[in-house]
Amino acid sequence: MVAGSILVSTQLSSLFPSANAPSVVLQSSRRNVATPTPTADVDLHPEHASFASVIHSQHIGSILLRVLHGGLIVELISLSTQAPPIRFVFPVPVLSPPAILAAAEQELHLLVVTVTGSLYRLVLPAANPNLLWHDQAAANWCREYIIKTVTDLSRGTVQVQGIHCIIIGLKNGSLLRVESERIGDDTCDDLWTETLSQPKSFFGAFASYIPGLQPGANTASEILSVASLPQPTDLSHTWTLSRDRVLRLWTAKSGCVASKTISSRVTGQPTSSGAPVSEPLDAEARNLLRICSGGTNDESTFAIAFVPTPSDPHSGGYFQIFDSTADQLRELGSIECSAASAHCHLQDFIINDGMLCVLWERQGCSLMERTPLALGNLNASDSTTWATSSHGEEADLTPAYIEELLRSPGSLTEKFMEAILRPGLFSPLTIRTALEQYVDACLSLPGAPAPELTASYTTVVENIVAVVGCTVSLVQDPHTGAMQHDRYWSALKRDWEGFIARCREVERGARWPLALCVGQSSEGAIVVERERINTLAKEDLPIAIHRHLSDSLTVDSHFAVLDIAWTLCDKIGPELLRNVETRVVDVLHQEIAFSIVDILGDQAQRLDFKEGLDDATQNWIIARLQDVEDLDKAIRITLDLVAGFDPQVKREEDEVELLLPPTLSGWRVALTAAYVSTSVHARYDICIALIALLFLLADDLKEWDQSLLEEVFAVFRGLAMLRCAARQPTADRAQDPSPSDDINTDDMIARMSNMQVSRNHSHFAPTSSLLHRLIAQSGECNELPGSAHRFLDTTGLLQSTSPAHATLFEVQFCDGIRNLGYPDIARDMLAWLPRTPGVVFVTARLYITLGRADDAGSMLEKVAAGFGPDSGLSFEDAEALSSVLPAKALYDSDFSFYLEVSTIFRSNGLTQHEVSFLRLALSVAPLEADTADIWYGLTRGYIDLSSWEEAYSSIIAAPFDSVKRDCISQLVYQMCEEGAIEMLVSLDFAGFSSEVDDALAFKARNTDPRARPFYSRILYTWYTRRGDHRSAARTMYQRARKLQEISSKPADVISLMEDQLESYLLAINSLSLLEQKNAWVVVQLPPSNVKDFESRKRRKLAQNLPLSTAGADSEIIDLEDLRFEYTLLSARLRLIQRDSTLLTAPDTLMSPSLVILRLGQANQFELAITTARALGVDMSELFAALAGQCMRLSQNPDGVLQDTADWLLTDNVSSWPGTPADRGWRYLKLALERHDGPDTDYRYNKAVLEAILSHDRASPPPPWLIHTLEDHHHEYLIRTSLRFDVLESALEHTLSLVRKADAALSRVQPKTSCVTWLPYTLIDQVLVAAAAQDDLGIRGRTLRRTLQTEISNRVKRMQKISKLSV
Repeated sequence: MVAGSILVSTQLSSLFPSANAPSVVLQSSRRNVATPTPTADVDLHPEHASFASVIHSQHIGSILLRVLHGGLIVELISLSTQAPPIRFVFPVPVLSPPAILAAAEQELHLLVVTVTGSLYRLVLPAANPNLLWHDQAAANWCREYIIKTVTDLSRGTVQVQGIHCIIIGLKNGSLLRVESERIGDDTCDDLWTETLSQPKSFFGAFASYIPGLQPGANTASEILSVASLPQPTDLSHTWTLSRDRVLRLWTAKSGCVASKTISSRVTGQPTSSGAPVSEPLDAEARNLLRICSGGTNDESTFAIAFVPTPSDPHSGGYFQIFDSTADQLRELGSIECSAASAHCHLQDFIINDGMLCVLWERQGCSLMERTPLALGNLNASDSTTWATSSHGEEADLTPAYIEELLRSPGSLTEKFMEAILRPGLFSPLTIRTALEQYVDACLSLPGAPAPELTASYTTVVENIVAVVGCTVSLVQDPHTGAMQHDRYWSALKRDWEGFIARCREVERGARWPLALCVGQSSEGAIVVERERINTLAKEDLPIAIHRHLSDSLTVDSHFAVLDIAWTLCDKIGPELLRNVETRVVDVLHQEIAFSIVDILGDQAQRLDFKEGLDDATQNWIIARLQDVEDLDKAIRITLDLVAGFDPQVKREEDEVELLLPPTLSGWRVALTAAYVSTSVHARYDICIALIALLFLLADDLKEWDQSLLEEVFAVFRGLAMLRCAARQPTADRAQDPSPSDDINTDDMIARMSNMQVSRNHSHFAPTSSLLHRLIAQSGECNELPGSAHRFLDTTGLLQSTSPAHATLFEVQFCDGIRNLGYPDIARDMLAWLPRTPGVVFVTARLYITLGRADDAGSMLEKVAAGFGPDSGLSFEDAEALSSVLPAKALYDSDFSFYLEVSTIFRSNGLTQHEVSFLRLALSVAPLEADTADIWYGLTRGYIDLSSWEEAYSSIIAAPFDSVKRDCISQLVYQMCEEGAIEMLVSLDFAGFSSEVDDALAFKARNTDPRARPFYSRILYTWYTRRGDHRSAARTMYQRARKLQEISSKPADVISLMEDQLESYLLAINSLSLLEQKNAWVVVQLPPSNVKDFESRKRRKLAQNLPLSTAGADSEIIDLEDLRFEYTLLSARLRLIQRDSTLLTAPDTLMSPSLVILRLGQANQFELAITTARALGVDMSELFAALAGQCMRLSQNPDGVLQDTADWLLTDNVSSWPGTPADRGWRYLKLALERHDGPDTDYRYNKAVLEAILSHDRASPPPPWLIHTLEDHHHEYLIRTSLRFDVLESALEHTLSLVRKADAALSRVQPKTSCVTWLPYTLIDQVLVAAAAQDDLGIRGRTLRRTLQTEISNRVKRMQKISKLSV
């Protein structure tokens, strides 16, 4: 049995989404040219290619060229590098085929001819393989040449013969050669010449002279195929094949030099030149002609033309071979196509390494055939042997498969979505297209559309789930009123089936073959389909065996047991086989507690396996098994088949690095993933067939080797896990760099500054299988099947020998999936494995990711028993466990493991479990272990968890002072942040209260006193609770000063001042609790340049300074100082609250005297007097202002009352009798009595008097004011009257002074001269002033005479007294 080849396919929309490719819009210099409408093809989606080709270059690798959107878009895709694709949008459709050619290693030339006769040369950069066309383009990168010979090329066929020559076959049989004399540069365009050649025939010579028979009207001569020798070559000859089956040879100088009509008969002998011409070929332009060189003479040139035979039931056609050496066409023979090609359509063929490779379209799928081609030694008698290659077995969602799928448990939507999203089944483009068609069909239904149809969704998956079935509703039976659930589910199922049918139809069009291309040295032929690209790869042995068994072909004798098992599967039917598979899967998802023999017997009995077979079939199978010489060896050979790898495909690593490019190609990764998937499915089917045979032989297995049976189940488990990975769709993760991540779209557009690039804002997230992600991570993406086998070998999933154990590779495989970021898939994979320590550890790590930390913690505690000298771990379990540990080695004790686990939980933010394992580590810590970090981590964990009592206990219990000091501040700060102040101040902190003091004091000094938490208040509470009232007062005082230094908005000034008042008040309260002599605090006194007008200089407090209570820059603040500042600030606040404009002039409130003055001006006399008394400020001006108010009240009470403040409106004042003026004078009198006296030398009474006299000298002062001054300052009263020129009052006061002195003299005899002393000088001044006053009134004159008389009498009396004393 010889292994064949298969086509391995990848979906282009999965690797290169169209939304991620920038589009470059090209313009044409033609004017007033009607744009031809592209031919509408209902079966061709705009994103499905109508033409494709692949070129190869040693420098840039492979490039795929595709024509999309009816010929309007040409797309370039790099298959070997990381450069993103690019699209060129032409103004009119292009002719097929366009070509892209490499010019040295710096440029790529894209040559395109449009249907309107424009020849485009796009010069694209290629110096950087990772950028290619996204690199900086030249200035004149797009050059257009207008073809002048013909204007309509809608039916033309193009052949690009290098970067200098283009051949166009016309519909009239003519050939147009366009050659470049000069290739342009950045400043000039290309220079082209045109040569039109006519076919040399009798009809062609005379047709131009006959009206109505012009060559253009002869459709039989229309050229269908144009071919030349593959580049590079020096031969410029061209071969054409026209509809009339005429093969022509053209030269550059002579035009058509030879022609040959291909006969429709297939014979072994060469056809004579006079053979009759058969009916013309179809008008479809396609690849029917290839030219090659070789044979016995390397200079020989051969033309191979394909002649289709659509009516032949035995073949799809034949190939006619001609020798065109010496400019002649000599028929050599023909090659008949295979029987498999019957009713197939030829899409393309190539000659590669002496092989004729043919691509057929068979029922919408690709079929490739190959046969050796000896051009120099054709023998008609030899029969042609064709090797057929197609895709491996591909799942199709047929109605039968859907019915089988719905029998499995699960919701209908989940099962359908799982099937639709299976990797490789439908491309993302197919799913998106089918969804658009489905939505359009639903919107076309009558009635209002369902809201799901017009909503927006983040992903296509969400869109499908929401939209499909949205028009189906659950209704009630009109007769019974019961809900019609059966009809609902049937309708929903039909809706899903309809959506799947749309997907199948679109996908069928996407798989239509287009081109067959030569691969690179490490690749076979490349088959390009509309939306897929395939490569030819050699079948590995499992795939070959699977193909032979599926096609009922014979297999080698040593696989006889497998042939029997396959026949058994066919006999029992798909339902029973699926039940066998389900039973085995259920068994492997459980712990293996019994022998495999017992398990097999029990499951076979539960299934009644033998009941599904008739006796004849059982007897036939038993008889076939008896013919096997060594059944044990045959089973082992089958196991080696499904679990082994071909050693011939493995290559040395050095050789791989030399031959293959170092870049990681996403296309190669996808090919490897597709091949692995095909191989795994083949191995899985073979293994399940073998297990079905074991079910049949369950009663006879007790005598078998138990290890062999265990190995069968272990290999099946590995295959099932790989099959699950192949079927599991995954999306790109942020940590997985995609090939295009290196190039930013904006950078790309900036580089292509000379191109008109459109920006694609909606990026499509490609999806692929989990296998694709794993292979991309492993880097195995070289030739097939070698890379696929190396990957399978690397996973190690097929090396297990017992299902009761989990090997190193199985555990690493699951852990690798978890590290990739697919926790749900990793959980499903771990469910296959027994609960060994390694599996439990990976599961615990997975649970941490899934948010099941409690389960993870309990599992990790169990794993801890596997460390230490008495762990009892087997070598396999120890090896598997060590491979997934962070240290990649077993820990010497559970103590080390607990520490590692705590680190894992901490890295995931799970503090509760981190603390739990730190406690476990402390409980088993060796005596010599340094546990300082553990105690620190434990305390820090408790603090993070807000477990204050536990944190405090751990601090007290920690045997390390450094840990205590570090943790105390953290605990204090955290408790303050979370508002646990009451708990904080209630803790003792015995022996460490100074650390708490320092921590809180540091925060109080260096944080904003307005920001929560208020550390100053907390520190104040802390000191107060401990009876340290002096420190509490200092804290509040410092807080008040910090608040004063804060610059804030005017709107916030009032709140700041209120906070200051509160701080001063608290400081006053604290100092008041101390003895008077101890009521002081020491604060820092930093230098300040701020001018202050207070009686005590106010200095800024420095920030970020250590607290110190002594030094040259310190000052003592006593209780009186605090009261002074409190009172002053309170007055300022009252003023600002009354008049906010004062905020714009803060200097007006700096001095206490200014504050008192402002209060007086605001008529706040009660507050002003109280404040001034507390501040020790002179109140003369204040009482003068009050006297002025009283004077105005006496003169104009109504006007004054409107401006009078609350000093007259208080309850006490308003209860007094009399007019407002009376109450005002009474208020002034009481204020003077209360605040003026001998200690003030009655200066406030004096100020009131002066104020009254200044206001109105004609108004007499109140009698009580005169009496007070007469009693204490009579002379001042006289002088003030003189100063204000109130002579009558001066005379009256002087007379009163003399009389009072006389009265005193009459009561007491003078003993000294001072007793009889009077201010005679002042009296004389009064008399002189009165005498000098001409307008003195009668009363004044009377008073002056009386005063003179009194003075004269006193003088006489004093003389008598003087004489008597002598």
